Amino acid sequence: MIFIIINQIQHELIPKHELLSQEEKQSIIEKLQMNSEKNLPHIFSDDPAIIHMSPKAGDLVRITRKSQTAGQAVYYRLVVE
Repeated sequence: MIFIIINQIQHELIPKHELLSQEEKQSIIEKLQMNSEKNLPHIFSDDPAIIHMSPKAGDLVRITRKSQTAGQAVYYRLVVE
């Protein structure tokens, strides 16, 4: 029997995920003129795309996706349990 191990994080269809510092998080919230971080879309801490980064509830993740029209598009997600 042969097993194939695939690193799904490095797959071409998985966009780049980055865990931001608290300073970067505050800067993004101010830039987006949000009155609360709770208004950001959520991502679960056990999501397969970010679990290797050991995120904690309240962390902010930047997702950079390839876009045919814009070149790249940036999204932000608040980590929840």
